[in-house]
Amino acid sequence: MANSVSWQKIFDDYHILEHDFSKSYFPLSAEQIKRSCQEFKKTAEKEVRILCKQDTRESRPLIFQQNNLFILPTRNGEYAICRGEGYIDIPPIESEIQVYHSKLDFHLDSSDVGDSEMQHLDFAYASSLIRTFMNDPTLLLTIRGRKYTPKFSFKVGRIHIEAESVQTEVDAGYEGKDEIVLIEAKNTAVENTIIRQLFYPYRQWQAITKKKVIPVFFERDAAYDVYNIWQYEFSDANDYNSICLVKSGRYKIIGV
Repeated sequence: MANSVSWQKIFDDYHILEHDFSKSYFPLSAEQIKRSCQEFKKTAEKEVRILCKQDTRESRPLIFQQNNLFILPTRNGEYAICRGEGYIDIPPIESEIQVYHSKLDFHLDSSDVGDSEMQHLDFAYASSLIRTFMNDPTLLLTIRGRKYTPKFSFKVGRIHIEAESVQTEVDAGYEGKDEIVLIEAKNTAVENTIIRQLFYPYRQWQAITKKKVIPVFFERDAAYDVYNIWQYEFSDANDYNSICLVKSGRYKIIGV
């Protein structure tokens, strides 16, 4: 959980709860956060990046949870505190585990070393599971790492927000003949995630290509050595909350 004591001080210093969130978001800068937290000693109590990392509902500071608030970046060093639903549930996949036979005709020794989300995602792609799930044999790994968004606007509820040059990061992006697939990967089970992690990269690449841009959530279930995949879509590219689940699947990869 982002430090609740630090955020309580920030809210008190700038009278944030006096703001009318039904009319607009509350703008907050990294400089304001630093100024408010300068007397704290621990890094987790004053580091802007750590304080603003609120990737699940439960990781929000108490004052955010109690007032139905969440935070979004709007520029490098600038943020919007919004009221409403900033997160989406990652639903349990009720379907049976599908046994998937890797398309590789040799064993990947490197896939046995380590236990990172990137490693498991790369193994799923090398085995052609990603292509199979997306029903697109043309997908190639072309996107990875951090990039900055062009200017774009959207709404959260009835509140208009403009964002520009916000840093995004996808764990992997695959381009095919007709589509681009952007994956957010986790190595542990989560019950929900902030929509921003899917929405900002989606809007970024939608502005660059005319191909269909598809956000996907990927998770490796270590308990069963199973790969869970959820495909999402935004029914309205300008609406942060228009995200909906398209399909999902559970897969056990069998190799050579």
